Amino acid sequence: MKAMVMAAGVGSRLMPLTEEIPKPMIPMANRPLMENIVDLLKKHNFDQIIANLHYHADGISQYFGDGSRFGVNLFYSREDELMGTAGGVKKCAWFLDDTFVIVSGDALTDADLGRLMQEHKKKGALATIALKRVAEVENFGIVITDSDGLITSFQEKPRADQALSNYANTGIYIFEPEIFNYIPAREFYDFGKQVFPQLVKLQAPFYGADIGSYWCDVGNIDTYRQSHADILQGLVDVPVQGKKSVNPKHIVLVGEGCKIGDEVEFQGSVVIGPRTEIQNGAVISDAVVWNDTVVKNGTILDNCVVGAHCCLEKSVAVNRGAVIASGCTLESHSVIPPQQRVDRYPHCTNY
Repeated sequence: MKAMVMAAGVGSRLMPLTEEIPKPMIPMANRPLMENIVDLLKKHNFDQIIANLHYHADGISQYFGDGSRFGVNLFYSREDELMGTAGGVKKCAWFLDDTFVIVSGDALTDADLGRLMQEHKKKGALATIALKRVAEVENFGIVITDSDGLITSFQEKPRADQALSNYANTGIYIFEPEIFNYIPAREFYDFGKQVFPQLVKLQAPFYGADIGSYWCDVGNIDTYRQSHADILQGLVDVPVQGKKSVNPKHIVLVGEGCKIGDEVEFQGSVVIGPRTEIQNGAVISDAVVWNDTVVKNGTILDNCVVGAHCCLEKSVAVNRGAVIASGCTLESHSVIPPQQRVDRYPHCTNY
């Protein structure tokens, strides 16, 4: 069966982590996020896959190649200029010539795509959106259906007291090839703003289906960090790379080739990337540290993300919600304030 991974986006909400790599390649429990998507597709027999590329396109194509290493056939559609969600899919119409699934490149999920396909076929749908019940409706595109699951309307990030549903659009879709009749060729076109409202207006067989399993839109720094905690706590079934240790105070995943010094204190959910060094007396709480980084003596990382190939000198403090771009050096005793985003510089002086 055929599938498409939407992998062309810039990932601006994850800056500065995405300054040098595309969003689908950000590490997720020490594996590229898109690798989890490819594995999920293969698990449910979607082994003919195409991905649209734009931002840092070579980073994706060079890693995945033709897909044979992952047990799939993988093709690419490069967009010199972004075509929009629907326009990018239309450009792949030559490949998507049978019922197909679309998965957003920033999705972390263990959804049963086979069951979603069965529901789509059972209802004779033209299009099916995978839905997830959410608590904070104001952060999502909300989908309203009738009792049979037929989609009747949408709300974009409504206030809680105005929401007509608590089902979010996950960016996972099942389409029949006839969907291309509703998308013009060689034109920027969007599913949410243009195609889907048209399907509702025409009363097309357009359904929503509750995936009933884990899903997270890894679209910003907070959800990126939280999704790691969810993986470590076993809330989502995805592979990890490294050695996991659990005790009452922490759950830690340590990548291959790491060096952990004496009296290092871990708290909460922590992921350490491959070949990273954590020196004596460091305290790391609910943080994600990428590969090939050095965290020197006495440094404190609290609810933050640190990129690859960084050097955090002695007694640095990185506070809650901060993010450090790959390649940064933080001088000794630097204090990074809460929510601060540190872009890549040869040296980052005290804040």
